[in-house]
Amino acid sequence: MTYSASNYVLVTGATGFIGAHIVDELLRRGLTVRAAARSQSKANQMIADRPQHQGRLDFVFIDDLTRPGVFDSAVKDVDAVIHTASPVTFDAIDNENELMLPAIQGTKSMLDAIKKEPSVKRLVFTSSFAAVFDASRGDAPGLTYTSADWNPLTYDEGKQGEPIIGYRVGKKYAELAAWDCIRDDHPHFDLVTFCPPMVFGPVVHPVPKVADLNETNAILWSVAAGKRPLPVSRVPCWIDVRELALAHVEGLLRPEAGNRRYTIAAPDHFSYGRAAHIIRQEFGWAKEVVVEGDGGALPDAFYVDGETASKEFRIKYRSFEETVVDAISQFKDIQSREQQS
Repeated sequence: MTYSASNYVLVTGATGFIGAHIVDELLRRGLTVRAAARSQSKANQMIADRPQHQGRLDFVFIDDLTRPGVFDSAVKDVDAVIHTASPVTFDAIDNENELMLPAIQGTKSMLDAIKKEPSVKRLVFTSSFAAVFDASRGDAPGLTYTSADWNPLTYDEGKQGEPIIGYRVGKKYAELAAWDCIRDDHPHFDLVTFCPPMVFGPVVHPVPKVADLNETNAILWSVAAGKRPLPVSRVPCWIDVRELALAHVEGLLRPEAGNRRYTIAAPDHFSYGRAAHIIRQEFGWAKEVVVEGDGGALPDAFYVDGETASKEFRIKYRSFEETVVDAISQFKDIQSREQQS
């Protein structure tokens, strides 16, 4: 797919953390966006916040990702799809029905819709490092995970394990459904998938109060709010949402990315102790609130290959310091407005 201002792109999860950044990156490039969402109020706010893009952003509403045919009208006449919508929660009671099936069936519903719409030339799919990570290998210092790696968990393990296991299984089998479609059905569209680890950064979607922050940013904010003890990161690797959004759009527009899978991550490790150290250093109010913790020590552990995506898409990763400062500054402002209202 080559760049043209006439390109019409469907983005699912468009009022979410990652999806909204992707919408903005597409609009900056001059593309027209059809955004899929569940909330009319959030859609209205997204449009109101972007008056400079009037006429190039419209919304469709998806009530249930798993319902057959739910995407049929949404994909009509679009040139490409960026599919970001998937449940993220670690408080599930029923892994299969809350985490696994929504991810897998949502992907299959999207694939079925695209297969019936000849205008679609590419599907860009937001997978996760959860589909890559093999927890049985532990910290594995010296190991670098790449796009060739898959987690070894089975479907039954996902149903029976902790919610994080259900999440990892859901992401794995959702992505595999997309690759199976390419292999078995030889469709008229190609596929690009991204497998990011922890995603942090400022928000561009409607977040009226800090309690509405997405899962990863909510954990980061809990550090700034003085959580004791500090959270423990499940993986030591991360990416800024702005680089992830850029990668999705580059993956959409570059022909050579077709049928490629990418891990994508900043080159350095993170820890919530490191986040606490940065917050205490950068914000005067934080010294009496934030736990000092370990002073910012970083783990000796595996890495995730982000160099391939960086080179191919000309992405320069932000530092963890910049990401934390940008995010916490914004979240503090959200809290202040909330308290004043």
